[in-house]
Amino acid sequence: MTTQRSDFLILGGGIAGASAGFFLAGRGTVTLLETEDTPGYHATGRSAALFTEYYGNACIRALTRASRAFFENPPPGFAEHPLLTPRGVVAVARDDDEAEFEAALERGRAISPLTREIDAAEVARLCPIVRPGSFARALHRPIVMDVDVHAAHSGFLRGLRAHGGRVVTSAPARAIGREDGVWLVETPVGRFAAPILVNAAGAWADEVAAMAGVAAIGLVAMRRTAITFDPPAGLDPSGWPMVTDIGESIYVKPEGGRLLASPCDETPVPPSDVQPDEIDVATAADRVGTLTTVAIRRIVHRWAGLRSFVADRTVVVGEAPDAPGFFWLAGQGGYGVQTAPAVARAAAALATGEPLPDEVACLGITAADLSPARLISGRAQRQDHDRDGT
Repeated sequence: MTTQRSDFLILGGGIAGASAGFFLAGRGTVTLLETEDTPGYHATGRSAALFTEYYGNACIRALTRASRAFFENPPPGFAEHPLLTPRGVVAVARDDDEAEFEAALERGRAISPLTREIDAAEVARLCPIVRPGSFARALHRPIVMDVDVHAAHSGFLRGLRAHGGRVVTSAPARAIGREDGVWLVETPVGRFAAPILVNAAGAWADEVAAMAGVAAIGLVAMRRTAITFDPPAGLDPSGWPMVTDIGESIYVKPEGGRLLASPCDETPVPPSDVQPDEIDVATAADRVGTLTTVAIRRIVHRWAGLRSFVADRTVVVGEAPDAPGFFWLAGQGGYGVQTAPAVARAAAALATGEPLPDEVACLGITAADLSPARLISGRAQRQDHDRDGT
C-alpha cells in the first residue's frame, strides 16, 4: 500500500481540525482525515452558534476574547458576509439567586462596561415573551453575537485547500503507529504519514490516543439537547436577544425565524451519533413555559450534540508528554466555535515549536495552561496518592 506523506496529519474535520489546518497550511503540507462523509457532522454542525466572552472559565473567556478580531475581520475571501451579527443576552434571576446575580453582574461589567442591570419594562421591550413576574432582577449583555458556524467552518476548510492542504472524508483511523519518528495512520481509503499528528477528533480524542498508545486526558463526552418551535403568531423574534436564567438551566434564542431552546443538559454519554432523550426534550419544553409565555404546541425539530470536557473544563492544546509529535487539540466543551481562531493559532504555533501568538499570550495564557501534561501529571499524582494511602 502506498503511503501518502505530509508534514502535518490532522484527525478530525470539525471546527477544531479545520481551523488548525487553516493555520498550519502556510507552514507545510497538511492532510486532514475526517471519519464521516461530511466534516463537522457531530459537534460543529449542531452548535448553538453564539459568540460570548461571558461564558466559560477565565482561560476560555480569554481565548474567546482573543478570537473576536478574526471573526470581525477575517482574511479576504474567507466568507461572503459577516461572521458575527448582533444578538445580546438577557439573563434573569429569582430572589434566591441574589448572590449569583451580583457575581454575574460584576464579572460582566469587567468584560464590558455595556453590561448593565435592566428593569422589567426593559426586559419586556427587548423580548416580549419573557414571563412577567418570573424574575426579580435581570441583566443585559449586549456585546454577545451570533456566529455563522457554517461560514466559519467552510472558510477554514476552503483556506486549508487553497494553501495546498487536503481534506479526505470517510477516512476513520483503523490503526495508528509510529516508525522512525513518523506517525502512520491506516484508514479504509489509504495509509497516511506525517511527523506531526494532531488529534482533533472531538469526543473520540481519547479513543484516538488509545489507538496510538498515548495516555488519555480523561475526556468526557456530554449530550446537549435542543428543540425548535414557532414563536407566537404575529411576532417576529429575529431582533430578540437570547434569554436565559442566571443559573443557565434554560435558554431561548431566535433561530431562522423560529425559537431554539435548550435545557442546558450535560449528560455523560459514550461518543456516538448522539440523539435527544425524550425526558430532556420534555424538560426543555417545561422550562420554556416557566421562563416565557410561549405555549409550545408543536416541536418542529429536536436534536442533540456532543460537548467534550476534561476535568478543569479548559481546552487541551499541546504535545503529549509521552509521545513526541502527537499533538492534542481537544476538550473544547461548548466553546469550540467561539475560541477556534485563537486556539488554532496556538495549536499551529506549538506544533511547530514557536511561542504562543501575541494575541493569546498577552491575555496571560501560557502553554502550560493548555498543555495535556497538566491533566496527565495530575492524574498520576492522584493515583500515587491513592496507592500510598495518604
